[in-house]
Amino acid sequence: MKLVRMLLTTGQAAEELDCAITTFRRLVHAGLLPGISRRGVRVMIPLGTVQALSARPHAPLQQMGTSEIAVLRVDTAQPADDADRDWIGFAATLSPDSLLKALRGWWRCNAASVAAGGVLPVTLAGYVVAVLTGLDRWEKNTEGRHAFPDARLAGYVTDLAAPHTVITSSIDGDRRLAELLLGTRLTSHSGGAVAYVSTRTSD
Repeated sequence: MKLVRMLLTTGQAAEELDCAITTFRRLVHAGLLPGISRRGVRVMIPLGTVQALSARPHAPLQQMGTSEIAVLRVDTAQPADDADRDWIGFAATLSPDSLLKALRGWWRCNAASVAAGGVLPVTLAGYVVAVLTGLDRWEKNTEGRHAFPDARLAGYVTDLAAPHTVITSSIDGDRRLAELLLGTRLTSHSGGAVAYVSTRTSD
């Protein structure tokens, strides 16, 4: 007997996850979902992948050592008009070096608050897809945006459903934070790229 794998359209998948289609498509375009196929112009996603996304746990914010952390909310990687980097945003296919450059600035934020949190989870469509550390020093440009030139990429996600993660730092504290946060769900609300989330209550 041949088993038929159930496939969902992006609209059906978004409905299952209770999110906007545009939000779900960011995960598709970032290369984070396995088993995607195409029927003409339609993208089809295995039901199991969507169920795995729905089952991802919330970030254990209560285990953070501070009362508040900043969260960097990014979009799918797009070509950057910068001299020092080729991309801005997240894609699972970027090399660690390119990904770090794509994520570490320039952002409008309260740089001191970002540094005080000690870690900067990077979220795409509400899932932690990368973790940045080494945030003690920052620079400010003439537009009021900040960059963290010493930022380290502690790790990132290549498959959000499993999840599959890559730990890129050899520092114990970085590895612990990456293992704790990568692939979890982390809801944040902000009018800009950087949000601030209390760690005293889990979302």
